Amino acid sequence: MKKFTRSALAAAVLTVGSTGGVAFTSTAAAELSVNIGAVSNYYFRGLSETDNAAAIQGGIDFEHESGFYVGTWASNVDFGDDTTYELDLYLGFADELASGFGYDVGYIQYLYPDADDDLDFGEIYGELSYDMFYGGLAYTAYVEDSDASTGDVYYYLGLDVPFMDVYSAGFLVGYTDFEESGVNGYTHYMASLARDAGDFGEFSFNLEYATGTSEFDEENDAGDVKAWVGWSTTF
Repeated sequence: MKKFTRSALAAAVLTVGSTGGVAFTSTAAAELSVNIGAVSNYYFRGLSETDNAAAIQGGIDFEHESGFYVGTWASNVDFGDDTTYELDLYLGFADELASGFGYDVGYIQYLYPDADDDLDFGEIYGELSYDMFYGGLAYTAYVEDSDASTGDVYYYLGLDVPFMDVYSAGFLVGYTDFEESGVNGYTHYMASLARDAGDFGEFSFNLEYATGTSEFDEENDAGDVKAWVGWSTTF
């Protein structure tokens, strides 16, 4: 899943999989951009979406001066079945106020067109930010599977720390709270170091850790620190 918040362009490197989504600020004119990326492992909120394999990812975003944005993003996935790719569609509003506070609210739909099962779902998300700090939540508002329930909530807090002009360090902690009775939630942590290489894009080194109940850890290969690297660029 494209993990929401932070920018659509940065997500492929810094939060792919971790928080996905979009966090634009309004500009003086409407803008269309294209992003592409590659990661050694595609993580979503601490768990691999590619069975610990690499992924090629990319998307198209349109941002209006009003703060409205709309976009799409895709990645290969491997769930151990016939599902081969994920396609995300999203829209929302984001801006930074004169006080320095920023906001981002929207909706994202996760689609798996070639899946044998009903995997599609959608989230309403919101984020507040100030300076290096940000936090938000995503609420599962739609699930295609009639046997599944809506109401799952993902909460997160994070910060991005730029330094030496071309580097940035990111830290995030998130918690997934499942609506289904008897299913325990889990916590995940992420740390990243990214370098802006100008025309050559952005490179990053990332660490992921997720933990919940012992049953969750065993079934989802959680409980161990995982490392991955990523690259992305936009034009």
